[in-house]
Amino acid sequence: MSEEQAQGQGQGEGAEVEAGFEEQLRELLAEDAYTIRPSAAPYPTIRRRGVVERRRRVAAAGAVLVTLAAVPVGAYAVGGSGGGSVTASPQSSVSASRASTPTPSPSPTPSGPAGPATPGQLLDGITFAQAADGLEKCLAYNRDREENGGGIKLNLGAADSYRIILAMNSTGDTNAPGDGMYVVAVRDKPQETRLICNVKDGEASGLNTSGGSDRLPDSPPVLADINGGKLYQQSFLDKGNWKLPFRWGFIGTVVPSVAKVTVSYGGATSEATLDHGWFVASGVLNQQVTVAPHIKGYDPDGKLIYDSDKDKTYQKTLP
Repeated sequence: MSEEQAQGQGQGEGAEVEAGFEEQLRELLAEDAYTIRPSAAPYPTIRRRGVVERRRRVAAAGAVLVTLAAVPVGAYAVGGSGGGSVTASPQSSVSASRASTPTPSPSPTPSGPAGPATPGQLLDGITFAQAADGLEKCLAYNRDREENGGGIKLNLGAADSYRIILAMNSTGDTNAPGDGMYVVAVRDKPQETRLICNVKDGEASGLNTSGGSDRLPDSPPVLADINGGKLYQQSFLDKGNWKLPFRWGFIGTVVPSVAKVTVSYGGATSEATLDHGWFVASGVLNQQVTVAPHIKGYDPDGKLIYDSDKDKTYQKTLP
């Protein structure tokens, strides 16, 4: 066999071998195709799982919203550190805070009588409240008498129209036994009124009043109250045998030009208090007396402008 024939024969055998190998390879690939190639993605299953998961999340979010909506206005704020205990403390809302703030109510208008010009006009430990209560009882006492036909209608009015100018202890005597308290009050309208009330054991036991001004065109600048004697003397039935020590008081009116008033009684002198046109003096008597208090009045310059010893209308001795 020639060399060319041998080469040709070899090439033919090689081609047959190559063709057989390719055919076996195709068969192998055909048999193991599923093993080598992955299966297609299960799209319907994945989509179904995604829908379920999304619905679950929406449901969970809805549950949270429902829970929040159910919390009342006064919610509880929860706080705490990781792993630690959690405490709840109430938190007030703005609207609740405003609703709970009390609206201030106006203070009630005070009622009752006005007080004296100075605390010194309330004597012997008597408080203004006690004096005002005494005045109320005196006015009630008078109303009761008028309603039951026990006296002339005086139209004394209510306590808040008065000003208390003196309160002091009262000493009982033969004519009016039992110690108590005197309350002296005045008013300007509807007419000038002065009342002296005696309160004993918490009850009004006597009332002396005067209506209208005691002053006349020729009255002196200092004018003693015409019915004020009950404040500085005991009953004439006990003359020379008064109970001592004896708290006394003295009242009257003054004109604007009077700047100072003094009252001497039983050897002692006291300066009176000037209170809205009235003068009020007081002291303690430690001896028996037969002479009435001695009164003097002075102008702003200290000049004597009134002396009861020179006043022909003034009763200088005691009954």
